[in-house]
Amino acid sequence: MIRTVDRTVPTDVKLVTLLTCLVVWLLGCQGERRPPPGAEHPPADTGFAGVQTRGHVAMGVDQYTSQHVFEDLPDGGRVVLERDAAADSAGIAAIRTHMREIATRFTGGDFSLPGFVHDREVPGTATMNARRSAIGYRPIDRPRGGELRITSSDPAAIAAIHDFLAFQRMDHHAAGHEP
Repeated sequence: MIRTVDRTVPTDVKLVTLLTCLVVWLLGCQGERRPPPGAEHPPADTGFAGVQTRGHVAMGVDQYTSQHVFEDLPDGGRVVLERDAAADSAGIAAIRTHMREIATRFTGGDFSLPGFVHDREVPGTATMNARRSAIGYRPIDRPRGGELRITSSDPAAIAAIHDFLAFQRMDHHAAGHEP
């Protein structure tokens, strides 16, 4: 008598084997991945470079050789822009002109210049525009540039001013106060 042996493998065993092989294969594909040639380093901060370039156009001075400070104060805050070189009389004059222009524009509710520099609507400016009658802007000459003092007694306006200054600090990679 000849016996026949059933050598078929049950379907659930086939499925488990297939899935195990798939997982092992996928894990093997997770080896060391190298970036393509020329991409070994992360890309430069093109957003910051754009802010610097547009800032030069808007403010009339090289942003890489100038220093910004965006300081929150209890009644608003201030924006300081100074040249690194005290002998740069043309750059200092350009900064002072810029601060006066900004004071005039902001008083009238025009925040398009920061929008241009940052290539987007700047946080706080919508409220600063809506509450512009409650905010004062005073340009001040400094030995190496200028300052824009922003004041208000309106809590919502002060909060918007602080939002504006916080965004400026971040996007300009700038200080929040002078050393």
